[in-house]
Amino acid sequence: MNESPETISVATRLRNNFLTGLIICAPIAITIWLTWSFIRWADSWVKPYIPDRYNPESYLQFAVPGFGLLIAVITITAVGFLGKNLIGRSIVTFGEQIFHRMPLVRTLYKSLKQIFESVLKDQSSSFKKVGLVEFPSPGMWVLVFIATDATGEIAARLNEDGQEMVAVFLPPTPVPTAGFLMFVPRHKLKLLDMTPEEGAKLLISGGLIVPNYKLPQPEPAPIPPAET
Repeated sequence: MNESPETISVATRLRNNFLTGLIICAPIAITIWLTWSFIRWADSWVKPYIPDRYNPESYLQFAVPGFGLLIAVITITAVGFLGKNLIGRSIVTFGEQIFHRMPLVRTLYKSLKQIFESVLKDQSSSFKKVGLVEFPSPGMWVLVFIATDATGEIAARLNEDGQEMVAVFLPPTPVPTAGFLMFVPRHKLKLLDMTPEEGAKLLISGGLIVPNYKLPQPEPAPIPPAET
């Protein structure tokens, strides 16, 4: 006799439907909330500096979300365009000279400028590669983002033993906004094929979202020539 299929209770069906709905709705709701929060944050910074005659909210009876963000994007793009010509570079140089004469501000400005230049310039390879490093003890591996090769005094001190050192960033889970800067020998670093975006998803999900990976196929052995 065929076994009768197991009956699913109403409570179990309701729970399964709730979990399915949660999987569908939660990412959408969180994405909308984060996007809306970012737009409101940008508007709160930019709108107070927009003259009333250029602000559409002065003529309308309702707020225009995203207008401040749009003005910020246009302003930053215009500054970048002007900074490429002779007059713009002269203005930027004059402004930098003012910052460099301020005792505390110049240190902060130089540090921030170096960080943005290193991360955002096209030819930079910083944080574009992901790897594995043994930490905190042998046999235990952590995911790291490759920053750059060790340079300056750090490279001179650490390379005394003939090892090339690499600067890596070790972020925590599930919020990879803070972490540790470590210098590791290049031969102890295992590079991965995953992208930084895939590595960030792996960290944020606590290892639940693993990027797809196909093992490289071995090349076929060459066919020996036929004997004549």
